Amino acid sequence: MTTFHKDTWELYKSTEMAKQLTAGETLAKLGDDHPEIVALCADLGKPTRLWDFGAKYPDRFFNFGIAEKNMVTAAAGLASTGKIPFVATYASFLGILAAENIRTAVAYPNLNVRLIGTHTGIAMGFYGSSHHATEDIAITRSMANMTVISPADGVAIAEMVEESVKAYEGPIYFRVSRGREEQVYTKDAAKVQNRIGKANILRKGSDLTIIACGIEVHEALQAAEQLQDKGISVRVIDMHTIKPLDREAVLNSARETGAILTVEEHNVMGGLGSAVAEVLMESGVNCKFKRHGFYDEYSLIGKPFYLYQHYKLDGKGIAMVAEDLLNN
Repeated sequence: MTTFHKDTWELYKSTEMAKQLTAGETLAKLGDDHPEIVALCADLGKPTRLWDFGAKYPDRFFNFGIAEKNMVTAAAGLASTGKIPFVATYASFLGILAAENIRTAVAYPNLNVRLIGTHTGIAMGFYGSSHHATEDIAITRSMANMTVISPADGVAIAEMVEESVKAYEGPIYFRVSRGREEQVYTKDAAKVQNRIGKANILRKGSDLTIIACGIEVHEALQAAEQLQDKGISVRVIDMHTIKPLDREAVLNSARETGAILTVEEHNVMGGLGSAVAEVLMESGVNCKFKRHGFYDEYSLIGKPFYLYQHYKLDGKGIAMVAEDLLNN
């Protein structure tokens, strides 16, 4: 159990990041109606936003210190007693460092654990390769029983965290960014339809489909706007659930637009692009296709803003990659 100091907490709540990374806030709202929810962190309750929950329910919040593997195994034990543990830390320490514990203690027995890997991709910038997470989708989606979700923004995170408590069984790996991502969805329930396993078509188009996840959804929409100015009609799909993948959305797009570009802040090996490629190959549907992300390499170290430009993971860069696909 962690003691919270009021002054520190009020200062923390005022930060911009705290306004956007909403998993902990959502859990705090669900806590009264779902006493089975517990939260676990590894000395990162503040940047992962789990302190929102811990401040309200200190007896249900556990800080394990820098012991991520132990934290995951403890979460499995709690789940075996009927609790719904939410475990959050940086993705490099959760989806990568604690992969064996996730596989053996959580996925193998198919326990109801929610794993939230934050600060994904290259969001940590100058912290370097040890803190970058560009392999976690490939690792977690290869685990049987594991659901893998990469929401586009805070609104989507909140919706799917809530759904995972109310209407979903089994282990889930949530892949979320640093909390500074651009907003894609509004809070109007009529406009937001983030449902686990069902892709969202955010923009209609006939010449190309861009399938993206996580923070790249916003950039894909920016790319589509730029391509529209050149007379290229682009469909944009938010494939927030990478496993189980929405096969119908992929196949319909292949047939209707004839070209698919996947975009992810992840190695192209084993991630979203690989999942889409598997569906296309197994179905026999023919279309132009390219995976865009990190091309089996480790990212450079620097400010994320410039790294996204360098790797063509911003709107302008994605538009350039899309044009190359259509022209070749």
